[in-house]
Parts: sequence; C-alpha cells; structure tokens
Amino acid sequence: STYTEIFFLFQQHQQTLLNQLREVTGTTDVQLLQQALQVSNGDLAEAVAYLTEKNAKVPQQDETTYYQTSQVASDRYISVGSQADTNVIDLTGDDKDDLQRAIALSLEESSRAFRETGITDEEQAISRFLEASIAENKASLKRTHTEVWSDSPNPHDRKRIDNCPVGLKNVGNTCWFSAVIQSLFNLLEFQRLVLHYSPPARVQELPRNQKEHRNLPFMQELRNLFSLMVGSKRKYVDPSRAVEILKDAFKSSESQQQDVSEFTHKLLDWLEDAFQMKAEEDREGEKPKNPMVELFYGRFLAVGVLEGKKFENTETFGQYPLQVNGFKDLHECLEAAMVEGEIESLHSAENSARSGQEHWFTELPPVLTFELSRFEFNQALGRPEKIHNKLEFPYMLYMDRYMDRNREVTRIKREEIRRLKEHLTVLQQRLERYLSYGSGPKRFPLADVLQYAMEFASSKPVCTSPVEDIDSSAPPGCAASQQFAMEQDSVAPLETQQQRLAIHKPFTQSRLPPDLPMHPAPRHITEEELRVLEGCLHRWRSEVENDTRDLQGSISRIHRTIELMYSDKSMMQVPYRLHAVLVHEGQANAGHYWAYIYDPHQRCWMKYNDISVTKSSWEELVRDSFGGYRNASAYCLMYINDKKPFLIEEEFDKETGQILSGLDKLPPDLKHYVKEDNELFDKEMQEWDALQARKAQQEKLALAAAAAAAAAAAAASILQHDPEYMEQPSPTNDSKHMQEDTERAISKAVAEQEERSPEGLLNAAIKLEYARLLRFAQEDTPLDNDYRIQHIIVYFIQNQAPKKILERTLLTQFADRNLAFDERCKSIMSVARAKLDLIKPEEVNMDEYEIWHQDYRNFRETTILMTIGLELFQKTNYVESLMYLIYAYQYNKELLTKGLYRGHDEDLLGHYRRECLLKLNEQAAAMFEAGEEPEVTTGLGIMNELVVPCIPLLLVQEVERDLLAVEDMRNRWCSYLGQEMEANLQEKLTDFLPKLLDCSTEIKSFHDPPKIPSYSALELFERFSRIMSAMGRVPSEGR
Repeated sequence: STYTEIFFLFQQHQQTLLNQLREVTGTTDVQLLQQALQVSNGDLAEAVAYLTEKNAKVPQQDETTYYQTSQVASDRYISVGSQADTNVIDLTGDDKDDLQRAIALSLEESSRAFRETGITDEEQAISRFLEASIAENKASLKRTHTEVWSDSPNPHDRKRIDNCPVGLKNVGNTCWFSAVIQSLFNLLEFQRLVLHYSPPARVQELPRNQKEHRNLPFMQELRNLFSLMVGSKRKYVDPSRAVEILKDAFKSSESQQQDVSEFTHKLLDWLEDAFQMKAEEDREGEKPKNPMVELFYGRFLAVGVLEGKKFENTETFGQYPLQVNGFKDLHECLEAAMVEGEIESLHSAENSARSGQEHWFTELPPVLTFELSRFEFNQALGRPEKIHNKLEFPYMLYMDRYMDRNREVTRIKREEIRRLKEHLTVLQQRLERYLSYGSGPKRFPLADVLQYAMEFASSKPVCTSPVEDIDSSAPPGCAASQQFAMEQDSVAPLETQQQRLAIHKPFTQSRLPPDLPMHPAPRHITEEELRVLEGCLHRWRSEVENDTRDLQGSISRIHRTIELMYSDKSMMQVPYRLHAVLVHEGQANAGHYWAYIYDPHQRCWMKYNDISVTKSSWEELVRDSFGGYRNASAYCLMYINDKKPFLIEEEFDKETGQILSGLDKLPPDLKHYVKEDNELFDKEMQEWDALQARKAQQEKLALAAAAAAAAAAAAASILQHDPEYMEQPSPTNDSKHMQEDTERAISKAVAEQEERSPEGLLNAAIKLEYARLLRFAQEDTPLDNDYRIQHIIVYFIQNQAPKKILERTLLTQFADRNLAFDERCKSIMSVARAKLDLIKPEEVNMDEYEIWHQDYRNFRETTILMTIGLELFQKTNYVESLMYLIYAYQYNKELLTKGLYRGHDEDLLGHYRRECLLKLNEQAAAMFEAGEEPEVTTGLGIMNELVVPCIPLLLVQEVERDLLAVEDMRNRWCSYLGQEMEANLQEKLTDFLPKLLDCSTEIKSFHDPPKIPSYSALELFERFSRIMSAMGRVPSEGR
C-alpha cells in the first residue's frame, strides 16, 4: 500500500541518520541515538555534540530489541544508490494518525528542498555535520594545514621517465585523494569512461541546479587530470583544480577516516549523477543505463523477521562497509555482515517474536569495494581511536557463498560449519584440560606432570648433615661425631628424647632437619611400591599422550574441513581478484594514505605514494596492509570480477590493431590540453637549461675577470682558469704547502739529473712529482689517511682524469710565481709558464679542465662540511651538526654519481646523518614529555625546523635503515596519542603529527648551507684524520 511505502521511506531516512550518528560517535545504544536525534530535532551536528557531552555519564545498557523500526536494511552495511528497487512485504498492521502526519510533513519538507536545490535531505544533513565539525576543529584545536612541500626548481628532476605511471602532488593533506584517484584511474574501463565523457548538450549553456553546477565542472577537471596522468611528460601532476571543487569535503578529511570514506562515497555519487544526466539525454524511449551504477553498484536481498513478522526487500549497495574488530580475515567479516540478529526463526515455521535478517547478493558489481571500519569512538577518552588488529584478505576472493542463488547450499554449509565449530569448541576445551592441568594459578601439561611424578618416585634420597649443609668450614671429624650422636639418639629412651627436646638450644634448633635430602625424593618407598607406581605412571602418561594426539588430530581435521567447506568447484564460480588496497598509516586523528595497485601487464604490485610511484611486492603489501604490525593497515579493498577482463584491458586501434598508448588514448580536446601542458613543461626545461648556461658563462667570465685583474695588479701574465688552491698571491695556506712540494721535486731533479737546462730540470721534476703522487694514489690507505685532500693530482689519478688535464695541472703547479726565490727556480717557473702559453685550445678542452677542477673544489667543500659535522656530533652538538651532515651527504651523493672515488663513504655519512636525526628526535621527545611550556615549544621547534624537513631525504632513497629510523621517530610520537596529557599538549601534538606522518618524498627547502670556512690542504687533512680516527669506525649494522 502507499501508506506502507511511505512508512518505510520515512524509517529508511531515520535509520540513515541513526547509522551516520553511530559511525561518527561509536555509540551502539539505539535508544540513546534516537534520544539524541529527538533532542536535536534531526540535526546531525547537534546530535553529535549531545552524545559527546553525555558519553562520560551514560552507563552501558543492554539492547532490549535489535531494531526499533521495520527498516531492517541498515545503512551501516548499505550505500544506497539512486537505482534501488524496493519490494517490501509489510506485515506491520495498525494505522497511527500522529505517525502519518509526521511522515507527510517530513516528505513535504524533503521534496521541497530537493526541488529547490537538487540536493537530498541526507546530503544536507551530512553537510551540516561537516560544517559543524570544521567549526569545532577551528575553535578547539586551531589546526594549521600541513606545510606544502615545494617542487624541485630543476624541471629535469620532475621529468617523467619513459612510461612510468604519473604521481599526484600532495597539495596539503590530500594523500587520501591521491590514493582513491589512482585506484580508480588504473581501472582502465573507468579511465575510458571518464576520458570520453561529454557533458549533456542541454546544460552546456546554463546548469539547472546546484548539482549540475558542482558535478559538471568536477567531471571536466577529472577528465583533465586523467588526461595528464595518461600523456604528461611530468613525473607527477597537480590535482589542485579538482580538489578545489571538493574543498568543503577536504576541510574535514584531516581528522577522521569517516570523512575520507564519506567523500569516497560522494565522489562516486557525483560521477553517478553526471553520467545519469548524460544517460537520460541519450536514451531513446528506454530506461537509461548509467555506466557508474553498472560498474560500482550491486544488489542484495534482505530477508528476515521483525517482531515475528517476515519481510523481504531488495537494496542497492556501492561500497560495502565491514567491521574489523573481532575478526581475523575478510570472510569472517563478510559472514558477520551478511547475518544480523537471531536468525533461527527465518528457517522455522513458528511465529517467533525474534528479530534478525540475512543478506544475499543477487547481483555483484564488476568492481566490488569493501570499506574496512578501523576506527571506533572511545567513550572514556571522548575521541576516536584506530583499530590496529590484524585482518587477512586473499588475492583471489570467491563470492559464491554469499550469492542468493546459492542460499540453500550456503545455509546447509553454514549449519555444518556451526555444528563443527561447536564440536571444535568442546574438543579444544578437552584439550585445554590436558595441556593446562591443575587447580591453582599455575598449570602444566598433564603428560609433563606425570613425567615429573615418575622422576620424583624414582629419585634416590641423598642426605647430608646439617653442619655440612650450613658450615662447610667445620673440621673433618665433626660429621662422624654427629652421625654417632644421631645413632645414639635413635636408641635412647623416648623419655630422654622428650627431655632433650624441651631444652632451648638457639643454634641447633634453627638448623635444617638432620635427614633432609639434597634434592626432592621419597623418604620411604619399597621396590614393590616403586615398580607398581612406575607402571601406573608410564601407562597413564601413554594414555594421556595418546588422548592429546587424538584430540589435536581431530581439531586439525575439523579446521581443514571448515577451510575446504567452500572449495568445491560449484562454489568457486564467482572469482574476484584484488585490484587495489588503500592503506592508512597513523592514528585516528592524524595519518597518511597511499595505495597498492596491481599492474596486470607488468604482473607486479605498484605503490602509489603521492608523487612517488614505485614497484612493490605482495610481501610489502601484506606487511603494510594486514595490520597488527606498525601503525599501517588497509582501510579499503577494491576487488574486480576476474571473469570480466574488459575492466583492465587496454584499448586497441580499430584500423591497425595496435594497443593505444599515451596521447593516442585521448579524445581530441584532451589531446590538445595535454599537448599544451607538455609544451609549457618543455619550455620550462629549455628556460632552465638556458639559465644554467648563462650562470655557467657568468661564472666563467667572473673567473676570467678576476684573473685579469690580478694579472694587471701584478704586472705579469696570469693564467686563466687556474683555481685558487693551485696559485695564491702570497706563499700562505695551500700555496705554501704546494710550493714546498714543488721545491723538493726541483731539488731532487737537480741532484739526480746531469742535464742542467731549465727545460730538462722541469721535465725531470714533473716526473718525480707525478711518481710521488702516483704512489699516494695507488696506496691502500685507511679512511683517516686520505691523500686526495692533500693534493688534487691524487684525486685526478684515482678518478682517471684525462692525461692532458693531469699535465696542465702539474705545469700550473710548477708555473707558480712564488717559486721565484732563486734564479734556478725562477728559470724553471718561466719555462713552465711558457709551455702553458704554447698549449693550443684544441689540445686541452678548457671547459673539461674547469669541470674537473670544480669537482675537486666540490670535494673539498664536502670534506669540510663532513669534518665539521662529525666534530660537532662528537661534541653532542646535534643541532648545529645536522645541517653540516645533511649538506655533506647531499653534496657527496652528487659527487658519487660520477664515480666511486669522487666522494667519501656514503654509508658512513648516512649513518651519522641518521644518528643525528634520531638524537634530535630523542631530545625533542624528552622536552615534550617534560610538559613545561619552554621545553615543549623548543622540542617541537627542533622537530618542525630540523627533523621534519629532513625526513623526505631519508625516504626518497628507500634505504632500509633510513626507513626504520623514520618509523622509530614516528612511533615515538604516535605513542603519545593514547596517553593522558594536558589539553594544550594534546592540541600541539595534534597540530604537529600530520607534518611528521606526511610520507611525501618532495624535498622541502630548509636552512641555507652552512658557511664553509677556509682551510689549507694540510690543516684540513689533519682535522679530517683526527675525526676519522675517532669516529670513522661505524658499527657493522650501520655501514
């Protein structure tokens, strides 16, 4: 009847509000939820506030009835779509005038609101709650958005490599958006639908209502975003314009998973609405087909009993929510979700007053999404908490047991499983009595108890005298005399013994009994008694072991039977393969999201973590997704029908038969859009290259100008391109040290050579100097004796510099004007300078020459940074040490890209960089734990200014020990979430944690590099040697 249908629609709306309220607050008391809605007049935000204030005062109550209404299909398990069919068998009975008036009023208000705005009453209620939530967050927590990580200024760092999947930039707590969008984008059928979507012609001029104003622009931005993800030359793209349209939802996504899940619902709802408008325009007298509904929505049949009356109705569902708490795997979650309440009366003919229902899928969508509820509201603490329990899920999921067509078979199997589990419980209880035997607090396996008793019975008593036991220094005769005394006591009259016992002897009375054995053993047992007892114990122990084995075997067989219950071929006809896993790391009020998505063409799992897209494995997915390990776990599972390959099949060119890829997959308008963006990116790279070329030219001109100015001042021809450490205006620092080496080579050449001409001496001196430096370069030296620091030629030899570079560098050394202290050196210097002037440009590439010398300058700077950083670390000055070690590591990494001997030990620098961050984290955490305002502010300042900006540097290379260090730092701060603390500390922690947990690997600009002091080669060599002698031995696990 019409009344019945209206009644159910009203109660469905009421149940929707109840379930939303239950999800947000965690309250399960139906009466309390209804009371909150009555007090708030249906305002969801006011109802939440009412329950939050009341939660500490409300005692736990038993639910007297399972449902208070006849709408039994709870929205906690249903995401109702617009295409739902409802076939209800109503047996409720009486008319009620008051209820009819309330229904009519409610429907009239809802209808009027929908006609005016195009937004349903449910959406308005959600919007009101979100607005209240945003206002409450601003007022109570005063949160600030996580700082956005800046792009690398070098566009080549942001260039896409080959056909690697494109990442999405995190534009401020949008990792959840990236995870959802990447999962959908990699469904190629969904990707095609979005890319080839065209808005209805009738709304291109002017959208009719608010939905069209919102949905159509969002669809266009989603198309643009997908087209960039297909054909962009960028490593990652910016989703800001699509996110901007979701900004109202976006504000609440920082705090709770319910918001993220709700906006995943809304995302699909908006897409459904957009495609529905297009489908209605394209229909030709037939019911329009919505591709979003066909792709993501299914149907199930709810059958049950309400207050003794049977009902049956069909519902549409999208994402299917599942409770995690109390279950070990996905099938257990599904079994619990499919059966609610007491269902015995469903199968009986009796008119019972019990209530309950079963869900049976009648139609499964091609894309089956499960939403795992891993958050619950802690009534005592008044805040949500994350459930970290382990929940396993399979790669291949067979849904046959949940299908309506298998209802009778499944019921039989469920009943068999129920019976087996009851029997299993009895067997496990019996086994437990064998394995935990006894009546006291400590219990032991019965077989072991019998074995111990047997060992006790067969032990022989070994007695010792009390004097030997207590006083091992007694004379040898004492034991014999005491034994004699005991023998006399044993034959003395009873009266005498009683008289002796009455005498007070403090020393002897405090001693051990005279016949106490050394270890537990029977005092009196005959051979016959021992033989009988051992026989019984042996027999009993064998019986117990046999019983235990039989019980364990029966339990194993029952487990195996239950596991194989649905393994017959008839129950493996609906296979669903895991497509994507969306993961959340952190706590209820702070965390990070990423996705694992299976690539069927490469046959591997890919990890989509904002801008980072990397190959992964099933083992890594299991570690991060099952839960129970660290703070990461899956919150959404996306399965696809394995019998519908079109979902992930590539599109083929109809003429050539080739797979379409890149821009060929795009319609003309999007192809033009992507080409324009790629041209902008190409232009950006060209401008960057031109800028770098100009800078290099300016530096070269500056060097030349400086050299010319110095030459004019000295009235001599000064060589261009000669670096400062090769020639100084006065014999100080590096020049003095090198001058001494040069003079020694000249003196040795003069002593060894017969030819005394300046040119002959120059050649001989150069050969001697090169031979000396070659020995240094070839010598296997420890870390604290690095000859590269002392001389550039050693560095060049070890890195296989071209011969011409070596020759010119050595000539420059001997052309130093500071050698002119006598006529002989002056003549050799003049010959060297003349030879330099005679070198033609085509003989030595001066650009290459300058690059090699610049590399050595970089090596010296890296060495200085490393030395100072380690010296400060040794002095426990970790704040100042960090920047030196950070930049030393980065500069050193750049050097090592050109060769193994271009820089220093990367593992050594990485170890101390990591240790420095861990030390600072410990210091900051200790300051936070102190609870005093100055220390707390200083500690969080250290984290925000030093530690957090450096975390991407540890994440980007995915070195295992760096990742573990980051995990340790995060775990340390996440551990505070469950602790009681002052409100101001809780506010600061809540504000700080999103920054710490942001897994973006974009490098945020932080402090400028430390100013590098000037050291001579000898001074730097000595300081480096000292610090490396003290700290160059890294523990084996760090190297």
